[in-house]
Amino acid sequence: MVDNRYATALVIGSVLSLLACVYLSVAMGTPYWYQYHSQPASNDFNNGSDLQRAVQDFDAEDVDEYNYSLALFKLNGTLGLWWRCIVMPDSTMATICQAFTLAQQWETRFSSPGNVNSEEDLLRTYLWKCQFLLPLISVGLVFLAALIGVFACLCRSITPTLFVGLLHLLAGLCSLATVCCFLAGVHLLHKESDLPEGMVSSPGWSLFLALVSSPLQIMAAALFIWAARSHRKNYTRMIAYRVA
Repeated sequence: MVDNRYATALVIGSVLSLLACVYLSVAMGTPYWYQYHSQPASNDFNNGSDLQRAVQDFDAEDVDEYNYSLALFKLNGTLGLWWRCIVMPDSTMATICQAFTLAQQWETRFSSPGNVNSEEDLLRTYLWKCQFLLPLISVGLVFLAALIGVFACLCRSITPTLFVGLLHLLAGLCSLATVCCFLAGVHLLHKESDLPEGMVSSPGWSLFLALVSSPLQIMAAALFIWAARSHRKNYTRMIAYRVA
């Protein structure tokens, strides 16, 4: 039997875990981790042909980091973990989004963005790879924890809940590390790029959604670990009392 206090902690922890997983999943699939607000396109480009060329380069699957970054800076773009978007510089103001291919996620970053003849930037390269892998690891840990929790319920044992809590703790740290890697990578990109005059950049709501998921996972971990350890202590005392 499980005490009502522990059952309540497990239910609350499960709800927090579900919310954190939903928040992180939505954040991963949306392109609003970072957003750029630039001057009107007519002020930044010489003529319509430059505008068209920028849009075409941005929409190409083999576009390099320099070209899509330039379009993001000058065309009110938004950047995510898997997506990048720009606003069309015409009367429609339509939004064009392009997914990062797997090759682009793993490609080498250079000290001069897009210039393969420049020195390899290992820090930015590994930051980009980490921001791609860590959220997947975080979601995977949550699903693994849920699977262990199901087996624990079937076995009517609260002992595996300790491992569930540890997995949620690792998932929360991975979510937090994802946000840190992304912000560090964007900062380094801005530092090494020639930013347009008058451009304003800021974190988007997707980033804050991922940031919220981290403390939710850590709180769920704390509840699971507390329930497992407290139940184990009480069970040990009860056994000792009965033996005595």
